[in-house]
Amino acid sequence: MNSAPLSVIVPNYNHGEHLPRCLQALLNQSLQPAEIIVIDDASTDNSLEVIDHFARKHSVIRPYRNERNRGVIYGVNRGIELARQEYVYFAPADDETLPGLFEDSFQLLRLHPQAGLCCSISDFREIETGFNWHVGVGMSDRPCYLDPRRMVDLERHGKLHIAPNTSVIKCSALIEAGSFIPELKWHSDWFGFYVVGFRYGICFVPKPLAVFYVHATSYYTTGRRNKSEHRLVLQRILDLLLRSEYQDVAALLRESGALYLFAWPMLKLILGNRAYRQFLTPVLLRKNFWHSVKLELKKITPRFAAEWYFRLAGYRAPKTGARPSNPPQPRRDTNQHGQG
Repeated sequence: MNSAPLSVIVPNYNHGEHLPRCLQALLNQSLQPAEIIVIDDASTDNSLEVIDHFARKHSVIRPYRNERNRGVIYGVNRGIELARQEYVYFAPADDETLPGLFEDSFQLLRLHPQAGLCCSISDFREIETGFNWHVGVGMSDRPCYLDPRRMVDLERHGKLHIAPNTSVIKCSALIEAGSFIPELKWHSDWFGFYVVGFRYGICFVPKPLAVFYVHATSYYTTGRRNKSEHRLVLQRILDLLLRSEYQDVAALLRESGALYLFAWPMLKLILGNRAYRQFLTPVLLRKNFWHSVKLELKKITPRFAAEWYFRLAGYRAPKTGARPSNPPQPRRDTNQHGQG
């Protein structure tokens, strides 16, 4: 089977029950990665047995184990250090790739080697509520390369979304962007991927090619619930964008209003600090207000009404025939996607 110049990095902490689905989906890809690096963060469940079982059967899998629990950011950065290929892909241990992800991505990347990454539509599945929606719909109706100016235009119209769980990214460009900056915690992937995208442009495949299972106990979800800590993370994003090495990206983020994604907490920071007010634009205000309203409505909207809205508003891609495995059941005893 053909392989791609791709290192897959799988950070894992106590996801022994989900690892077989994750690893098997990677091994089933029609275009295989050159290596699958599994970073176990000192799991206390059966993860090591699962990883060793797969590694014995598949030489492409390279297992590593942290001596103590270091957290997901440490794990993915360790994977970048170990990666031996031109491109990397990050596969959370409790999520799933769909058929064609690597083949479709590299078809475009070979045509557009200037691109910093290739992403596709991500299938979001909220386990506790049953909500299901797609992100990235509407960026294009055909496989394409989007240069930074086109990305700004898409973002201004609310159509840009780089889903990290679908993204095959150039390793050198990500390292240049700072890799996963630990101080940005649950937003470190957003920052790194958007810096790469706005510097080099992106390729896009208009298909759902990966599933993101949204858990109420995930690192991303629980982190944002700590309002003071989340505010500090958002402040660090703004401080980084004021630094000289990110001025090129800051200008495009400002023009596009991309910081709307962080809703009211981000707007409060921008309004409250003179240094940050360069990001205060009409497009940011418009997008931030509407996004904040949608987040509040989502909390009280019945599932059937939300599903109807997702379809009507274009948050669902046409069916392609690729279906994910059975979704995991809610768990509340483990910090998903993160450190223990």
